[in-house]
Amino acid sequence: MQYMLICCFDETRWHALPAAERDQIMRDYGDFIQTHINSGHYLAGGKLHDSPTAVRVQHQQGKAQILDGPFAETKEQIGGYHIIECADQAEAVTIAQRIPTLPAGGVVEVRPLVETH
Repeated sequence: MQYMLICCFDETRWHALPAAERDQIMRDYGDFIQTHINSGHYLAGGKLHDSPTAVRVQHQQGKAQILDGPFAETKEQIGGYHIIECADQAEAVTIAQRIPTLPAGGVVEVRPLVETH
């Protein structure tokens, strides 16, 4: 079964971390990804630019509208994602617990993907 690990972090808090700590977390991410590629769990993933770079497309009064970000009024913003293959949710959660941003205040949402075929 496939799961998406949605990685969230307060962008203000992230940028307040010392550069050396952010760099170490990103090196740890590289190791995390390589470990899970080697194990066959890792399918895809990506790091997102900060939320102010986003645009939102919506439909209002019969027309498409494009709005500049950020949008979500949440404490954390989505910073990236990973798609992994696991036997079950327990295995996905075990992998999510190894996400390098967690000790620095990150949050990971684990969600199963709907099979479309």
